[in-house]
Amino acid sequence: MTSEQTGSPRRGRCSSWLSSFQAACSGLVHTLRTQRNMRVHVVVAAIVMTSAAWVNSGPVEWGLLAFAIGLVLVAELLNTAIEAVVDLASPEWHALAKQAKDAAAAGVLIAAITAAFVGCCIFGPQLWTWLSG
Repeated sequence: MTSEQTGSPRRGRCSSWLSSFQAACSGLVHTLRTQRNMRVHVVVAAIVMTSAAWVNSGPVEWGLLAFAIGLVLVAELLNTAIEAVVDLASPEWHALAKQAKDAAAAGVLIAAITAAFVGCCIFGPQLWTWLSG
């Protein structure tokens, strides 16, 4: 659809990109302010990254940790979006609304379990050596 069809003024690529970036940042800030679990994930991510620096993790470990953390944060953002849309579409309790919210929450749980597994694979051997020696 062109700008003439939508009635919106034509914008350059830069301002469109900037608007998209601002909207994404707004969504991130809103989620951090309103979702306790997102704040928990960010704190845990900071602890993990600090720990990775402390044990001198290599580039592969850093990449795996960054990917796992990103997976959890994206899952939490999508969960928040799904919950908001479901609440908008179905303000009253409905079995399908519950199923949608539960499935979104399960996605976050699976992402968090996966991230914990990655963390155990990376930090486990070093932690075991440190505790046993």
